[in-house]
Amino acid sequence: MQTSSLPPIDATHGAALQSWVMSANGHAQFPIQNLPMGVFDTGAGTRIGVAIGNEVLDLPAVLDAGLLASLDAATTAALRAPTLNDWMALCAAQRGLLRTALSDLLQPQTGAGGQASAIARRLLHPQDRCRMLLPADVGDYSDFYAGIHHATNAGKFFRPDMPLLPNYKHIPIAYHGRSSSIRPSGTAVRRPSGQISRATPGGAVPEYSASQRLDYELELAIWVGAGNELGEQIPVAEASAHIAGFGLFNDWSARDLQAWEYQPLGPFTGKNFMSSVSPWVVTQEALAPFRGPVMERAATDPKPLAYLCDEHDLRHGGLRIQLEVLLSTTRMREQGLDAHRLSIGDSRYLWWTPAQMLTQQTVGGCNARPGDLLGSGTISTPTPDGCGALLEITEGGKNPIHLASGESRTFLLDGDEITLRGWCEREGFARIGLGECRGRVQDRPT
Repeated sequence: MQTSSLPPIDATHGAALQSWVMSANGHAQFPIQNLPMGVFDTGAGTRIGVAIGNEVLDLPAVLDAGLLASLDAATTAALRAPTLNDWMALCAAQRGLLRTALSDLLQPQTGAGGQASAIARRLLHPQDRCRMLLPADVGDYSDFYAGIHHATNAGKFFRPDMPLLPNYKHIPIAYHGRSSSIRPSGTAVRRPSGQISRATPGGAVPEYSASQRLDYELELAIWVGAGNELGEQIPVAEASAHIAGFGLFNDWSARDLQAWEYQPLGPFTGKNFMSSVSPWVVTQEALAPFRGPVMERAATDPKPLAYLCDEHDLRHGGLRIQLEVLLSTTRMREQGLDAHRLSIGDSRYLWWTPAQMLTQQTVGGCNARPGDLLGSGTISTPTPDGCGALLEITEGGKNPIHLASGESRTFLLDGDEITLRGWCEREGFARIGLGECRGRVQDRPT
C-alpha cells in the first residue's frame, strides 16, 4: 500500500504557538508556524536564515552557538552552505526535524531553554537591513501552464479558433525556460527588444523594436528538493517528498515578441529576458494545513492517465494559497497613492498538482536536481477580478485599466512596479504568508 509523501500536520502548526520574537506573534506573513528559508547578506557575507516576524535568524551563527546540536551532520553542513541547494537535497524527514528544532528554539522557554533563547536573540537581523538573494543556484527551470482559466483566456488571443488545445486536460504542459535570467524580488526589469510583427497590406512583416506590450504573469515557484537519476522517473505518489517548498514567481512576458515568435516551438525571447522569484521558500511542511483536492473536474473531463493518478494526491495535493497583484506607477508614488490592486487570485484553480507537474517533468527519464525551479503557470480565476496577467485584464489591450492618478494602462510602462503577494488562511490555524515578489520596469536610457 502506498503512503502519502505529503508532510503531516503536527505540533509546529499549533495556532496557539507563540515566539519570544515578539514581532512574530500575529504576524501576517512570518509567524512561528511558518519559518521559511532564505539566503541573505548584511554586508558580512552570504548566510542562510529563517524569517521570524520582522527578523531573520542567522542559522550558521545559531549552529556556532551550539543551539541546534540535535541535527545530523548532513543538515548542519547544508545550513552552512551559501545557497539552499544542499538543504533542498535533504530528505523530507531531515527537513521536518529541522523545522521542529527551530520551532522549539523560537518558543518561550525557561531554565536552560531560556538561556538558549537569550543567546539566539543576539543572532537576529532586522529584515529591512538584510539584502535578500536568490534562494538557490537554479540549474534548470521549466514553466508549466497549469492555470486553466489563463490558458483559456490567453488562447483566445493567440488561437481564437481553439483557445484550449485538445491535449491540455490530459498532460501537464510546460516549456524549458532560461534559468540564467531568474532574479530575486526587487531586481529591476529591463524592457526587452526584439522582432515584432507589423501589419501591412501585403501581410505581416517583422521589425526590430522595444516591446510595447510588456506584461507580468502571476505564478507560484515550486522548488525541487531531492532529485532522481537520469533515466528514472519520480512516481506521482512519491513526488511531493521531492518538492522542498514554494514561493511567488513573476514570469515577465513581452507579448508582442511572443506573438511573432512562438510558433512553432513556443516561448523564446519574449520570456527569457527576466523572471522574478520571491526570496523566501515556504516549506512543504509549513503548508501542510493548506492542502486540498485538485481542481474539480466535470463528469465529461478525462481522468489522468495512471502514471499521473494517485488518489491521495488528488484529494490532498492541491494548494490553497490566496494571491494578489498590485500595480504602482511613478506618478502614483509621487502623489502618495496606494498601489492599485489588479487582481485577487487563488491557487485552487491550478488544473494539475505540483506532484503531477514534477512527475511529468521526469516521466521520460529527465533528471531533476535540488534547486531546480518549476513555474506553475499563470493563475487566473473564473471571474474578471482574478485574471493573472494584463493580457487578460485588458483583453489584449482593448480595455485600459484606469488608475486613481488619472493614468490608464493596457500594458506596463517604464517606472511601473508590480508586486505579487501570497498567503494562506484556514480556520483553526495561524495565517502564514509567502512574502512578496516585486519588480519595477527600468526607465529606458535617454
